[in-house]
Amino acid sequence: MSAFGRRNGAGGMGQGARPQFGVARPMKSGVPEVGRQNVPQPNGGDQFPSLPGEDMSVFPSEGAPGAQDAMTRLADRANAIHEKGYQAEGFEASVHKIKEQVLPRLLERVDPEAAATLSKDELSEEFRPIILEVLAELKVTLNRREQFALEKVLIDELLGFGPLEELLNDPDISDIMVNGPEQTYIEKKGKLQIAPIRFRDENHLLQIAQRIVNQVGRRVDQTTPLADARLKDGSRVNVIIPPLSLRGTAISIRKFSEKPITLDMLRDFGSMSDKMATALKIAGACRFNVVISGGTGSGKTTMLNALSKMIDPGERVLTIEDAAELRLQQPHWLPLETRPPNLEGQGAISIGDLVKNALRMRPDRIILGEIRGAECFDLLAAMNTGHDGSMCTLHANSPRECLGRMENMILMGDIKIPKEAISRQIAESVDLIVQVKRLRDGSRRTTNVTEVIGMEGDVIVTQELFKFEYLDETEDGKIIGEFRSSGLRPYTLEKARQFGFDQAFLEACL
Repeated sequence: MSAFGRRNGAGGMGQGARPQFGVARPMKSGVPEVGRQNVPQPNGGDQFPSLPGEDMSVFPSEGAPGAQDAMTRLADRANAIHEKGYQAEGFEASVHKIKEQVLPRLLERVDPEAAATLSKDELSEEFRPIILEVLAELKVTLNRREQFALEKVLIDELLGFGPLEELLNDPDISDIMVNGPEQTYIEKKGKLQIAPIRFRDENHLLQIAQRIVNQVGRRVDQTTPLADARLKDGSRVNVIIPPLSLRGTAISIRKFSEKPITLDMLRDFGSMSDKMATALKIAGACRFNVVISGGTGSGKTTMLNALSKMIDPGERVLTIEDAAELRLQQPHWLPLETRPPNLEGQGAISIGDLVKNALRMRPDRIILGEIRGAECFDLLAAMNTGHDGSMCTLHANSPRECLGRMENMILMGDIKIPKEAISRQIAESVDLIVQVKRLRDGSRRTTNVTEVIGMEGDVIVTQELFKFEYLDETEDGKIIGEFRSSGLRPYTLEKARQFGFDQAFLEACL
């Protein structure tokens, strides 16, 4: 007998008796057993009828056209054969072949110290007769086009960065990624594609990498196989060599446009709405403490440069970075850069050291290119000690994650402070978090503008002012979305009132 007064087992139940507790009944679908597999079932069956006005056709079944198209794309990707690298052919291959013969003989006739003092145009004029002499010795005849191409290749090899020069001079290329001597990728309009260049061998590539980092007083060799550097135009360079890189020397170059990008330009590109641009302009002008959050290549540095345009020209601005890449558009701007240790492992100057020193240099604003560790605490201290309008960037996927990362970075240091005190300091220091994201179609969008309000218990309270909502995508893969305002009264309105922008700020956010 069970506790409910009935015998256990199926035999203990009479006709019409209730089933035992825990015995599942088969779900009814409203379709007879006979031929059930051939009869289309109604939406949800008898037990789960569809709601009034609900269209169940939006959920594709396995045989629907949308599902078939997705499976076809998966099959194409699984069976695709990708090219490993670029192979020069025809005219280009012949020019490079002649260059290998001419270059050693040319170097015998040239004084390197004298050549280093000449510009590229002057060097071309000096080289032209020498190249013709060498070609005559080798009994090689070239037409005018081939001669010009050979001159350009040789000048790039001697004074520039070899095959990379062609890519660096292309304004449409935003990223260059060298994966060893035989494979180079570039990013154009947010999409990756293989580049039409290759290096002679690993030694050739390593020489060019060393030439890049030596220009800014850094080095890359077996003892220091990692290096951050920058080019003369401000482009950021990272170099990693064997044994850390298994496919040979790897060079990553993040190019920056020659023309400074402003918030209006970002708005015209579709990166943000008109109201969002107005709110960010006011945030920059009213000395809000701003943290720009996002992933790699999402446009954090570009956003920071654009926000800096709104800084008053009368303010003294200090920027602190590992490799100086910020290009502020202000007259009174002093960039500072960290220093790696020397061969004995001494003499390193960290971001934290520079932040502490910057406080003695009478700054109005302190801007950090990127925070990765315990220097986050120094930045918060600067924000809390009269340097309103300080800005920085960091890697995070959302505004909430950004706050969590800031807490974790401070805890990474040697500072013995309770987590609640760290959270309170973040809440009191940061005014605005701007989240930028690179979407899968290659476009970069400002997806969130979030205010930090304060503390509620031991939790940091935030309020979202703007958000990017994904809607659909076009046939060619372009993402369609909408920038929506939350319609909330901004908490930082009082700060904007001190600069006379309160009404404009309120109208932009509502």
